[in-house]
Amino acid sequence: MVVDKGDRTVHFGAIEKKHGQPAAYWLKLLSELESTKYQDQIDFLREGHGFSQTHANALVMYSRGSTTSRRFSEPDAYFQKLTPQQAKTAREIFATIQKKYPKLVLVTAWNKPMLKLGDAYVFGLSVSKNHILLAPFGTDIVRQVEALTQGLTVNKKTIQVPLDWRINARLLSALIEARLKELK
Repeated sequence: MVVDKGDRTVHFGAIEKKHGQPAAYWLKLLSELESTKYQDQIDFLREGHGFSQTHANALVMYSRGSTTSRRFSEPDAYFQKLTPQQAKTAREIFATIQKKYPKLVLVTAWNKPMLKLGDAYVFGLSVSKNHILLAPFGTDIVRQVEALTQGLTVNKKTIQVPLDWRINARLLSALIEARLKELK
């Protein structure tokens, strides 16, 4: 049986080993809590029983019926949840990159579309209500392409573009080239 990487139950073995009780014990305690607020349940496990955030979140979310942290099984599912303008721009960004770099594979990771080369992440993006964040993986890549980012908001590791961004293939290529050079 293949275990889904987003499967929250993968944490249960470590929880049981560290805290000395089966996951069912902790799930029962959560069901008996007076408060059903997420933060109260997290605090109960973290402050009252020494749980890490990851283990507490796995139990609390599982108890709420969320058995997986994966919201999107593939990039198309991510694009479908976007507005037409958001999806159009996001798809164009990836199409522009993949046209020049066909060996990059579009995948879903951390519930976002990402481009990979083998096991290495090269580029991703995140869409919000008012903008898209371009996210090249790697160190110092955003600073390396700063000359190409005129008029855009540049953060430490991301570049913010408008939802109706006119694709700048030169900028995208520079981001990918810098990351590929870093991977060599």
